Amino acid sequence: MAATNILKRIDPATLSLKEQVVAINRVTKVVKGGKNLSFSALVVVGDPAQKVVGFGTGKAREVPAAIKKGIESAKKNLRKVHVLATTIAHPVLGRYGSGQVLLKPAPEGTGVIAGGPVRAVVEAVGIPNVLTKCIGSNNPHNVVKATIVALEQLRDKGAVAELRGLPVEKM
Repeated sequence: MAATNILKRIDPATLSLKEQVVAINRVTKVVKGGKNLSFSALVVVGDPAQKVVGFGTGKAREVPAAIKKGIESAKKNLRKVHVLATTIAHPVLGRYGSGQVLLKPAPEGTGVIAGGPVRAVVEAVGIPNVLTKCIGSNNPHNVVKATIVALEQLRDKGAVAELRGLPVEKM
């Protein structure tokens, strides 16, 4: 499965990306002269029309600079997600560290039922109807990464049919 996950680079210039700041953390480094204050930002970017999403982190002395660095980092690891017209094809469980995220398909009109970090990722991808549940850790970094892992597990009908050696009509 690892061999099939080789991602080709998605060019961010061709997409109309919208970015969302998930978390900003104030961090200090203790040095001889006192404490050096800086900010860490976790940012999710995505194009709902193209079903593309990425996340990144940035650190800087000021918040806007950290957010800008996070956006640049996120644009470097964009990935395509296979979704249906209004929801996801099947339930998936993504795990990263101690954080687990369960994504379940939802009928039309349900909306996005998700908490902070998961909502940011799902809305950036452009999935209008989905049910989610965070299990274990609620650390925003691990939750975002677990959500991306879950979205990468989604398969389209063509790929599953090819894997099983069946025509798509028999699925």
